[in-house]
Amino acid sequence: MEYRNLGASGLRVPVLSFGAGTFAGSGPLFSAWGSTDAAEARRLVDICLEAGVNLFDTADVYSAGASEQVLGQAIRGRRDAVLISTKTALPMGDGPADWGSSRSRLIRSVDAVLQRLGTDYIDLLQLHAFDASTPIEEVLSTLDNLVKAGKIRYIGASNFAGWELMKSLAVSEKHAYVRHVAHQVYYSLAGRDYEWELMPLGHDQNVGALVWSPLAWGRLTGKIRRGQPLPEKSRLHETASFGPPVDDETLFDIVDVLDEIAGETGKSVPQIALNWLLSRPTVASVIIGARNEEQLRQNLGAVGWTLSKEQIERLDKVSETTAPYPYFPYRRQEGFARLNPPLV
Repeated sequence: MEYRNLGASGLRVPVLSFGAGTFAGSGPLFSAWGSTDAAEARRLVDICLEAGVNLFDTADVYSAGASEQVLGQAIRGRRDAVLISTKTALPMGDGPADWGSSRSRLIRSVDAVLQRLGTDYIDLLQLHAFDASTPIEEVLSTLDNLVKAGKIRYIGASNFAGWELMKSLAVSEKHAYVRHVAHQVYYSLAGRDYEWELMPLGHDQNVGALVWSPLAWGRLTGKIRRGQPLPEKSRLHETASFGPPVDDETLFDIVDVLDEIAGETGKSVPQIALNWLLSRPTVASVIIGARNEEQLRQNLGAVGWTLSKEQIERLDKVSETTAPYPYFPYRRQEGFARLNPPLV
């Protein structure tokens, strides 16, 4: 397993990490992901650690905290061998204090997370979304105090717009608060919007990307193909509206090229899609999910080899989309590109 520093930090993370959204799945979204119990979760954690995957990602909102509880049970007795990443800010109830990133909410949320996980510290706490109703100074000063108290080691953001992340970094620098070292983002062959602004920002400010849904909400598993109905057991039947939109024709064109490269390499379609992401600038770790041992071992096969330059170029070309203004001139016009050459 390859390890990379997470942004501007000394925290070394594996290039593949495990998403625990399938643990204890309940509700209309998470039950469709999976319902792994503690015993099954412990077996999946065993396999991950054997492969060198020691970063496990969850969130308080995943199955209303049950995912964190099961993860805590699965790592019991080996806390020092793992890294835990979790997220907070999204609503956990209907009350006025049940959502957001206010000082009181963050303190209560972190204490609740620690109790559910059965640990006394969180390796990486990420804000699950930007809270526009709370001053950034309040958010970051609270996180800074939680780091100083030893309850958190590092902080990150998730699903922030470029200006939201940049303003947060500027406030941290101004007041010497702890800064975001990670940004958990959606990025896949079927969804490359991350490249337009957030990737250049991450490169310039040294914020590492943790990639969620690298298989485009299950669309790049190789099971969804042109002219064929969705497989009966596909979670897209229940969850498509929750995930990022994908143009069907573009998706099918991408899958066609993935099929070609699968034939050339002997690797599977999802392994190729995951490996492509590992070659992208700023990507520190790609979060993989699995409902069972077979799926996990399949995804773990995405490392230990590399696509050829020509194969990467073919995937780049088939998945490329036109960026919106003001980004497209820097991709399409020589004068603009000379001032700000693209990273990819």
